[in-house]
Amino acid sequence: MNQFTEMNPNPLVQYLNKPSSEFTKADIIRYAEDHDIAMINFRYCGWDGRLKTLNFVINSKQHLDSILSYGERVDGSSLFSFIEAGSSDLYVIPRYKTAFRNPFSEVPTLDILCSYYNKDGEPLASSPEYILKKAHQTLTERTGYTLDAMGELEYYIISQKGELFQATDQRGYHEAEPFSKWGNFRREAMVAIAEAGGLIKYGHSEVGNFIVGDLEYEQNEIEFAPTNIEDAADQLLIAKWILRTLAHKHGVTVTFAPKITTGKAGSGMHVHSRLMKNGVNLMTKKNGELSDLAKKVIAGYLDLAPSLTAFGNLNPMSYFRLVPHQEAPTNICWGDRNRSVLVRVPLGWTGKLNMADDANPQQTGISTQDLNRQTVELRSPDGSADIYMLMAGIAVAARHGLEMKNALNYAQRTYVDVNIFNDENKKRLSELNHLPASCWESGNALEKQKEHYLKYGIFTEGTLKGIVQYHKQFNDQNLREELKDKPDELLKLVQKFFHCG
Repeated sequence: MNQFTEMNPNPLVQYLNKPSSEFTKADIIRYAEDHDIAMINFRYCGWDGRLKTLNFVINSKQHLDSILSYGERVDGSSLFSFIEAGSSDLYVIPRYKTAFRNPFSEVPTLDILCSYYNKDGEPLASSPEYILKKAHQTLTERTGYTLDAMGELEYYIISQKGELFQATDQRGYHEAEPFSKWGNFRREAMVAIAEAGGLIKYGHSEVGNFIVGDLEYEQNEIEFAPTNIEDAADQLLIAKWILRTLAHKHGVTVTFAPKITTGKAGSGMHVHSRLMKNGVNLMTKKNGELSDLAKKVIAGYLDLAPSLTAFGNLNPMSYFRLVPHQEAPTNICWGDRNRSVLVRVPLGWTGKLNMADDANPQQTGISTQDLNRQTVELRSPDGSADIYMLMAGIAVAARHGLEMKNALNYAQRTYVDVNIFNDENKKRLSELNHLPASCWESGNALEKQKEHYLKYGIFTEGTLKGIVQYHKQFNDQNLREELKDKPDELLKLVQKFFHCG
């Protein structure tokens, strides 16, 4: 074992004794032969943000080699609304580094994520996964930096109400058994995600829990560790599939919906990011203070924040979550450790770092200074997001901030160091711009800012037009006001988007 594979939970990494980024076709074949793998599943993301599946029964080594070499054809018009039926044949080609052992299949099976290619064998320009790849490559080509990202995946589990040890309503943060009922589910999911290649930071119960009739709603969160932004998107997609499949196995419901009732905590999908070069985090100076590069990236996020909602907040219920006083952002600003802002700078272990020595007086020399841990957190996205499009938009916004001439001045003007909703800060609040309050406004914002996404050929005109039209179809400009005193109508809307993303 080497340092990359020692204690790695992914069985392919352990057996092949190499990081997944180095997997080859020969590696996949060797693992399949030595572990009696009987099936291969091609997995790819459709327009609805869910993993699709194409199953193969392996009938020979030559057959497996052919599958891994040539991929297969699929009907793109059934996967993407913007592809016409007359020219819809696409190829799906496996990306070997994404291979993982299916944790649910009774038949020994390997799953592999795929990329889309058109009839000429070129990457499908409008594929969300390829748009993200282009966005990240362009950032690196233009600036010399790469971008790491990590998601916070919040979800509710809905089950029959138990009679014992009821948790306190809306006080479930980091609750443990027996008041938290679904810790074992979360831990089982975390192990499965890690074995599938997901880099997990931690998991815990979240604030939201409540009871309606005979049903109990418990909110949980799995937070990932920073990695290459393209890999981060893959991991989130696989994690959502694992959580849903595991819920089905346990006979319960899981939802990533941004809001499932009023007055209770919604579910976000916050995204942390950090600018990197040669393995070094550039978000802080040597003294631990936030760097100018970090402030420029934040400026880019804030400047394109209105249109980023078009990728990260994809249904009308998203905007029932983005309301004041709910630990969800409404104003375009940033701050340190402040949960009322759009971009938050969380604690980054840049202060006094001998805390472990202090907690363990029997041992000294435990703590070392680590400036690679600082990230910035975009708090607007939720589980309805198109994960690849969102990550692509974030990469575009980061590059945009680095290219903005007035980025540092913009960052200074939009910084807040207090709870912006306190009465004494009303003047400051009035000076800030606001996030869109509906899908309709989000579509308008993307129309106004689309040139930033078209720049360098990253997004396509047709893709952006389709996203704008998708948002505007809801005509939800006044929906929050219209449904304010209509709980039955609101419930119908919740149910319609319950399994979004």
